[in-house]
Amino acid sequence: MTETLKIFIPMAGWGTRMRPHTWSKPKPLVSVAGKTSLEHLLDMFKSVPNPENVEYVFILGPFLGELQVPAFIKENYPEMKAHFVVQHEMKGQSHALWLAREHMHGPMIVCFSDTLMETDFSFLDQETADGVAWVMPVPDPRRFGVADVGADGWVTRFIEKPQSMDNNLVVVGCYYFQKSETLLAAIEDQMQRGLTFKGEYFLTDTITLMIGSGAKVRTERISSWLDTGTIDATLETNRILLERGAGNDSEIGTRPTVKIVPPVFIHPSAEVSEAVIGPHVSIGANCVVRQAVVSDSIIEADTRLERTALTHSLIGRNCVVEGQVNPTEAARLNIGDNSSVISG
Repeated sequence: MTETLKIFIPMAGWGTRMRPHTWSKPKPLVSVAGKTSLEHLLDMFKSVPNPENVEYVFILGPFLGELQVPAFIKENYPEMKAHFVVQHEMKGQSHALWLAREHMHGPMIVCFSDTLMETDFSFLDQETADGVAWVMPVPDPRRFGVADVGADGWVTRFIEKPQSMDNNLVVVGCYYFQKSETLLAAIEDQMQRGLTFKGEYFLTDTITLMIGSGAKVRTERISSWLDTGTIDATLETNRILLERGAGNDSEIGTRPTVKIVPPVFIHPSAEVSEAVIGPHVSIGANCVVRQAVVSDSIIEADTRLERTALTHSLIGRNCVVEGQVNPTEAARLNIGDNSSVISG
C-alpha cells in the first residue's frame, strides 16, 4: 500500500438512543471501560499497514460534534493527520462520505463510530479485492444489513434491514475500498438515482451498485463485535472490555476501607473510600466515591457519589448522586452530565 490510507469515521448522527448523555456531548465521547468510545475505536487501527502514513477524516454532526471532537483530537492525538467535515443534514451514510469527497482518493477504510471489533488490519497490505466488508453471524439480523455471498465467495449484494432471518451474515459497519474513487462514483450514481431507504442514502446500497458495475467485494469474518449505540449495549461493552483486560484493578493497590471486586477501572485521580466497587465498574477522572456500593456501572469524570448504592447505571460527567433512592436495593440510574440525584 504505497498511497496514503484514509480512514473515514462518520459520526454525525444525533445519538438519540444514548440520551440524556448526548444532549451535552456527541456519542463517541461517552466513556466506556476507562476511555471514550472514540479512543477504543482508534485503538483498533493500530494494526493497519504503515500506521504513521494514515490520515483520518471525521464526519461530524453540527454543534456538539463540530465543537467537541476536533478539540478532543487535538488534545489527545496531537500528531494525528486529521480532517473534519460537518454533515448539517442527516441524509445518510453515503451522503456523509460525499461531503468528504475531496479526501476520497486512494485506499480507504470506512468505519462507523459505534463499531468496536477485534480484527487485524495488517492483511490490507496484500489485499487484491476492490472492497472488503467485515461481517459476523448474529441470531437476529433484521435490524442490520446483511451480505449475500455467492458460491464463488464474492458478495452479490447487500440487503439493508432484511425481513427474513435466512441470511444472518451481518455487516458490522467497517469497510475497505482499494480505490475510493470507485466508491465515490457509485455514491454519485446512487444520489442521481435517488436510491434511499427512509430518506437516507445507505452505504450498503452504494456498494451493491459498485458490484453491479463489476467491482469484486469479499467479506472478512470476525467473532467479536461490540456496540456502543444504546445504554444497555454500552454497559455490556463495558463489561466485556473490562473482562478482556481494560481494567486496572491489579494497579489500584490495597485501600483499607475499599473492597474491589474485579474487573474494574478506577482512574488514578479518583478518590474512593468506604466503598465496595465492582464487578464491571468504570470510574472516571477526579470522581469522589464515598460510602457507596457500585456494580455494573459507568461513572464519568468529575462526578460525586456519596451514601448510595448503584447497579446497571450510566452516570454522566460532573454529576452528584447522594443518598439512597431505595434503601432496600441498589438504584439503577441513567443521568446525563451536570445532573443531581439527592435524597434522604
